[in-house]
Amino acid sequence: MSGPTEPDEQPAHALPSQEERVAALREARVVLVSACLLGEACRYDGRSQRSERVLAALAGKDVVPVCPEVASGLPIPRPPVDLRGGTGVDVWAGRAVAVERAAGTDRTEAFQRGARLALDAARRFGATVALLKEKSPSCGSQRVYESGQLRAGEGITAALLRAEGLTVLSDEDL
Repeated sequence: MSGPTEPDEQPAHALPSQEERVAALREARVVLVSACLLGEACRYDGRSQRSERVLAALAGKDVVPVCPEVASGLPIPRPPVDLRGGTGVDVWAGRAVAVERAAGTDRTEAFQRGARLALDAARRFGATVALLKEKSPSCGSQRVYESGQLRAGEGITAALLRAEGLTVLSDEDL
């Protein structure tokens, strides 16, 4: 397994617009998708976030379902996790961590492992686009919870996938 580049800064170039991200999704043959959006009960609270808009957008495509948190070995249900000290890009740069909201237990290593597994799946199946659940500390592509506050930024998996050249969009882009 070749090691992924770990993002340490926001890209110097402008991120694709919502229109460009949705167009990339329309053109993609294989799409990496947050499993919770497909109806899998894998969220931290043991629920799914099945989205009919997501399912419609994926019609006719090959879908690679992933839940980076479960793939890393975290249980269902599990304590909610926030980023602390920054966003996913900052986690990869060593400036931020992923911690359980109540207990403060550091889950950074598990979240990074899950992100690497998601990247491996994208590469293995040829996915060029990732459609992920917004606000997740793993999958958020535009907004994540940092120290209990919703703020602009991306999660740990979204940051890695974007750094590795995938087009990343969220369920809220549809």
